[in-house]
Amino acid sequence: MIEVHGVRAVVTDIEGTTSSLAFVTDVLFPYARRAIPTYVRDHEAELADINGQVAQAVGKPTLGAQELTAILLKWMDEDRKITPLKDLQGRIWRTGYESGEIISHVYEDAVQGLRRWHAAGLRLYVYSSGSIPAQQLLFAHTRAGDLRPLFCGYFDTTTGPKLESPSYARIAAVLGLPPRSIAFLSDHPGETRAAAEAGLQTILVARAGLSTSDAPGQSVFARDFDEISLA
Repeated sequence: MIEVHGVRAVVTDIEGTTSSLAFVTDVLFPYARRAIPTYVRDHEAELADINGQVAQAVGKPTLGAQELTAILLKWMDEDRKITPLKDLQGRIWRTGYESGEIISHVYEDAVQGLRRWHAAGLRLYVYSSGSIPAQQLLFAHTRAGDLRPLFCGYFDTTTGPKLESPSYARIAAVLGLPPRSIAFLSDHPGETRAAAEAGLQTILVARAGLSTSDAPGQSVFARDFDEISLA
């Protein structure tokens, strides 16, 4: 059992941490990729904000539907963590969740751990590269029910890149807590390293069997949420 003391809030990643990476790569991403061409064509007026952000990113005044689609699909293939792409994916996934085509995967130990910490009075937050609406949709449509009441808030790429320590400093400032009183959980060594540099306590959730040799400088590992005790 890994014991972390002095914790008042928990910030958790999603992919590979609370939820299977395969759910994201094999279910969510293909669903969005298939839907993007039709969605962009049929919702052109509603996507003016996304069109403007993408056009600015590529240095153009505006984009036609076909060109916008091509850029978005290219960014998906490159796994770019870009806010307008994540925003569009969230809008598309909403359709899938609401129709029942998509049901979120959340590890049972994560469900129990989050409920345990919530009951103990800890403040729970999510920080993921997916948009905040996409995060909320994921936790609303799980086989364990709607988990959104467990969380106090969400953070996404609008806060900053997950591999940069200032992003975690901003989260601590928003929460109004000393960084040391915040525990950050992720399966990505680069993210836990950045959070630690900002002063947060970190736990690398090594579901895939990571070891210290895979993540130099990382000393706190947990195979799942059952191994984590927060006080």
